[in-house]
Amino acid sequence: MRIASDLLNAVVAHALEDPKNEVCGVVAVNAEGAGEERVTSAVDVHRAVNVHASPLKFEIDPAELLALYNTIDERDLELGAIYHSHVRSAPYPSQTDIGFAANWPGVEWIIVGLKDGEAPEVRSYLIENGQVREVALEVG
Repeated sequence: MRIASDLLNAVVAHALEDPKNEVCGVVAVNAEGAGEERVTSAVDVHRAVNVHASPLKFEIDPAELLALYNTIDERDLELGAIYHSHVRSAPYPSQTDIGFAANWPGVEWIIVGLKDGEAPEVRSYLIENGQVREVALEVG
């Protein structure tokens, strides 16, 4: 995914606002091409509320997620990524993330790791059929 630095900074800023609990949201993208030639470019970041307010898991209320999805669709964009933070670990999908991703094929998982007060680390993954594959975030 191509993502402007200000959009990625917005994701990181959201994570830093509540470093004790996971935060979450979605990224809207323009998509061009298909298959291996498909290229997505981030257009908007939409914050969401973690209904659990927990350091261990996140969930977006289904009504809020539907509203975000509809807003994205109305603008002829696509849901390109779901983002969230890991407040105690590196940015790698947990088993819970892997299970949740089964409902979102083709959607990237951007994770902000806030491990032990270190500088935030951001990584993105595609999770399909329980398999995790890191994908590049082209920041520019």
